[in-house]
Amino acid sequence: MRTLALSASHSEALASGRPMLFALAGSDELGRSVADEFGVVLAAHEEREFEDGEHKVRPLDPVAGADVYVLHSLHGGPRASTNDKLCRLLFFIAALKDSGAARVTAVVPYLCYARKDRRTKPNDPLTMRYVASLFEAVATDVVVTLDVHNEAAFENAFRCRTVALTAAPVLVERIRKMLGDEPLCVVSPDLGGGKRADLFRAALEAAVGRPVGKAFAEKYRSAGVVSGDLFVGEVRDASCIVVDDLVNTGGTLVRAARAALQGGGRRVISCVAHGLFMQGASEILSDPAIERIVVTDAVPPFRLPAGTVRDKLEVVSVAPLLASTIGRLHDNRPLTDFMVF
Repeated sequence: MRTLALSASHSEALASGRPMLFALAGSDELGRSVADEFGVVLAAHEEREFEDGEHKVRPLDPVAGADVYVLHSLHGGPRASTNDKLCRLLFFIAALKDSGAARVTAVVPYLCYARKDRRTKPNDPLTMRYVASLFEAVATDVVVTLDVHNEAAFENAFRCRTVALTAAPVLVERIRKMLGDEPLCVVSPDLGGGKRADLFRAALEAAVGRPVGKAFAEKYRSAGVVSGDLFVGEVRDASCIVVDDLVNTGGTLVRAARAALQGGGRRVISCVAHGLFMQGASEILSDPAIERIVVTDAVPPFRLPAGTVRDKLEVVSVAPLLASTIGRLHDNRPLTDFMVF
């Protein structure tokens, strides 16, 4: 049994007009950081494991009439699978609604199955749409996520309100501290990431106060085989920032980094929202083509052992971004001028 305690009473939280914030097991470290940023204490809940693999999650503080936010990043591991985390989150949201919560917002920094948003083969499932249906079935009011793979597909899959955040501002701030006065270029490792790269480039230009170039690498994937040799953009003597939404093993990032260096780039920094770092990532990303790797803590880098890639890694927190988003949603302030797509 796992219980997360609350040091301030439910009545005090309601009297102050603050929202209630829960963080499920596996996301509690990030949850505490968000709570600290927002100036609240995590609400108490209980998570129980049963011998047959079933589980139960319930709030320990009264939630009737409350504006509730539940933070859970739906990546696999280290102690629970993707499916198990998704199931727990859905059941907990349903329990909150059954207990009288006025509004429940799922804050899901990493949204599972978001990459399966279209059919690439006959009879393919549209898994993200099915996941959206599950959130709707338990009466979720709002779903917030970070650097979703395809923001248009994400928004179209859900019938409830959605908020697609970008980590670009917090990543750019860390990148800015690494850079000198050299020319800069933002590189998309494939055509599909062009919009994300442009958003990042605009944020970087605003941060450094000078023009930033852009480039992209060609990539085709079929049956797990990646191909494509075209590289477009002027990168000569530039510090190149390869931007993507996530990294699995790192092969895509390394291909783009090598292409940028072959085009005359000075150095390459990789900037990724979600570092999954699956099996093989330690070997692939140790390639010297990538000087530094910047990721957020939306997915902790628990799969990376000590060594070359760990030494390259810079982890930035998205807690301030999530806390600000929760505050705006709670106060019904607009998000259109904030860090969203």
